[in-house]
Amino acid sequence: MTGGSVGDVVTRYHTLRSPLHLESGAVLGNVVIAYEQYGCSPAPGNTILVCHALSGDAHAAGMHKGDKHPGWWDGVIGPGKALDTDRYCVIATNVIGGCKGSTGPASINPETKLPYGPDFPVITIRDMVAAQHSFLTELGIHDLYAVVGGSMGGMQSLQWSVEYPGFARRIVVIAAAGYSTPMHIAFGAVGRAAIMTDPAWKGGRYPMDEKPDHGLSLARMMAHITYLSDQSMHKKFGRRLQEKTEYGYGFETEFSVESYLKHQGRSFVQRFDPNSYLYITKAIDYYDLTRNGSLAEGLEGADAKFLILSVSTDWLYPPYLSEEIVMALNSLGKDVQYTEVMSGFGHDGFLLEDDQMNYLIGRFLTPLTVEDIMNRDPPTICGCATIRAAAATMIEREVNHLPVLHTDGTLCGIVTSWDIAKAVAGEHVKLDEIMTKDVLSVSSNDTLRDAARILDQHHISALPVVTGGKVVGMLTSEQLSNIVERR
Repeated sequence: MTGGSVGDVVTRYHTLRSPLHLESGAVLGNVVIAYEQYGCSPAPGNTILVCHALSGDAHAAGMHKGDKHPGWWDGVIGPGKALDTDRYCVIATNVIGGCKGSTGPASINPETKLPYGPDFPVITIRDMVAAQHSFLTELGIHDLYAVVGGSMGGMQSLQWSVEYPGFARRIVVIAAAGYSTPMHIAFGAVGRAAIMTDPAWKGGRYPMDEKPDHGLSLARMMAHITYLSDQSMHKKFGRRLQEKTEYGYGFETEFSVESYLKHQGRSFVQRFDPNSYLYITKAIDYYDLTRNGSLAEGLEGADAKFLILSVSTDWLYPPYLSEEIVMALNSLGKDVQYTEVMSGFGHDGFLLEDDQMNYLIGRFLTPLTVEDIMNRDPPTICGCATIRAAAATMIEREVNHLPVLHTDGTLCGIVTSWDIAKAVAGEHVKLDEIMTKDVLSVSSNDTLRDAARILDQHHISALPVVTGGKVVGMLTSEQLSNIVERR
């Protein structure tokens, strides 16, 4: 899928009017939320909130002046893309606890006039979502079309459905889970240990020009391994040496994969605050939407349509964790769609598989409707007509379903070629003797998914499309099958 760019963008800042009451019991005042807004102006039901992963920020799309690279999800946000800025208002925020403009441990504590550092209160995913909710409502946005996020952003998306049921109509959760597993907690603990054992950490009260860069670099190197896959690492690095042809039999950097990880660590310390890393990974540790050990019980109050996506080679958030969410939602009778994205990129697949993400998310956010494929000029027949006339119309127009109308043009029934065949055997003459009178129908705005469900549940092969009681089209199971085959 191709599409345009949102162009040059700027990060904006909003200070919350009320303090945040955090899950820990602490209160955080003067909270600043960094955000970017793309596309249409906010209006009821047209706004999509994008939630970022651990190391992300509000710069999700477009270009900042002077930057070499666009926002982190530029391939999915923009005109004609899944998050279509010609159709929607798209807003991305930086989480509280972050270091890209929103209030976090590197922000100035108004009481001390110094960076918060370790005095910043511990936060949770729930607190991040509460801050987003306060921010949106203060902007005058009281409902969302969708919340979309991958990895930690997916946790926020799912948390939204629980904390504010009905606020967002659609929830997209990518490469995430309903709770953090012991493995996730273990990875977070090792990363934090790398930072906190760096002598430069100084209990979290380090000068900004003397940060514990070594510890943060190690934490990033370790974490970055979990974002890849065995398959992608074989393809990208193999056992290739870096700038040499023979082993050096020492402890210097020799393999390409070593050099790559060190580069990732070095570049990360240029853009991220070590204390923010501690706080955000701890928030991930605390993430748990189960209740009494049951994810279904924890999601019981959620009120939205859900799209859950996993990545086939993701070993940080393997597909089974997404499938647990799907099973929980299905057990509750929620409207949920699920796809395992086939990708060799591992966890980072949600950032790199633009084509698949655009197709799957775009189809969910802007689904095809009945109007997109219906027959707009279906033949009809008056209820006063004879069966012979109905049969002649079917043969002439090459159809198997014929809506039957009252004299005022409203729908009163439907007759099929099978009804005609039975009528001949039974020697019937009048249409109202053989037609189905309790007719199931759809509107032109109904989604194809909803129409397909009606066809399947009632074992029928066609539906009249009705607006204001008048037949404006016809939808058949054959048309739906053709769409599936083309896609």
